[in-house]
Amino acid sequence: MSDQFKNHLSILIQIAHLKDYFSTNQQTELVKKISSYNNPGLTALLELLIERRINNKTDLSYIDGIIFKYLYLSEDQNIQVKIKQYFKEGVVALESSSNINYIPLQESLISNNFKQANQLTQKYLRELAGLKHNNDRQWLYFTDILNLPSKDLKTIDMLWKIYSKGQFGFSIQRNIWLYNDQNWDKLWHRIGWKINNIAVRYPNEFVWDSTAPIGHLPLSNQLRGVQVIYALFKHPVWNIENLST
Repeated sequence: MSDQFKNHLSILIQIAHLKDYFSTNQQTELVKKISSYNNPGLTALLELLIERRINNKTDLSYIDGIIFKYLYLSEDQNIQVKIKQYFKEGVVALESSSNINYIPLQESLISNNFKQANQLTQKYLRELAGLKHNNDRQWLYFTDILNLPSKDLKTIDMLWKIYSKGQFGFSIQRNIWLYNDQNWDKLWHRIGWKINNIAVRYPNEFVWDSTAPIGHLPLSNQLRGVQVIYALFKHPVWNIENLST
């Protein structure tokens, strides 16, 4: 391995625990450079991920999602075999109280198909609320939110956060809301759901890629006011220890 390769890997290991915006961008660039060394680089990234997640059981962080995305999307067949061996379901624990398969959501997020990920998220929430496929109601009431299982909300939120490097997720939106003194109008403008005091229209006026404002996704239906998203932000899941990355 070249000295430059070793240097990239050394720096990545040193900053792997950092989660701020600058550091995650730096981590992404380093992972990209390391993966450009093809199999040796991808193998080194896989070994780092195994060391973090399996050997040391390090707390899940954005760097794990960054590395896994590059490995998952690589065309190296040896790497594909090994990630299926070590990380069959990815790096986020796909826990569900309702036996829901969250693999499609994970795959959409890994592929940066955020529009599809948003649609899947709404589908899962309706399913968790007990709305059957033949139910005409396509939205949730705030009373539905109160009954959503914490385990599933945590899984959905972690998938969004980890595979967007902390850009998207319900807890990201909630933190912005809390930081702005629970002011809804400030939240809408911060996350891009309002522009110049005008609500953006679904779907064409929303941003479905990483150029979106922090907290822009996933969406919540605001046609009936703030009761639903307020109930979501007040859900007991956010009181669970070690939920945040």
